Amino acid sequence: MVSRFRPHSWRQKFGHAFRGLRRALRTQHSFVVHLAVAAVVVLVAAALRVSAVDWALLMLAIGLVLVAETFNTAIESLARAVDTSFHPRLRDALDIASAAVLLAAGTAVVIGLIIFLPRLFMLVSGFLLRP
Repeated sequence: MVSRFRPHSWRQKFGHAFRGLRRALRTQHSFVVHLAVAAVVVLVAAALRVSAVDWALLMLAIGLVLVAETFNTAIESLARAVDTSFHPRLRDALDIASAAVLLAAGTAVVIGLIIFLPRLFMLVSGFLLRP
């Protein structure tokens, strides 16, 4: 059996990947929201001068959310290509993919709270305790 897919060069593979990223950015409002939140997290982390380990954890959390959102977008696109009418199994697949994004975002929030809350508490209490 001959495959209808032919091998691609690394340049083509990266081109396809960046096309997918552009497509997610242009068509998915949630993806843009996650990027905006990630930018705020990076700014806050820089302002609070978090440690290298904390930076790594924050970058992993951001990456986890963006990857989950990208997979969710891919599954949504595939579901629309397969069938435009209602189908309970497609609904289930879409809901499960959305749940993955929810779990990733919740995990990222917990990581952010663990890293930022103690620093913000010290910063706020320092301002309140000044004479």
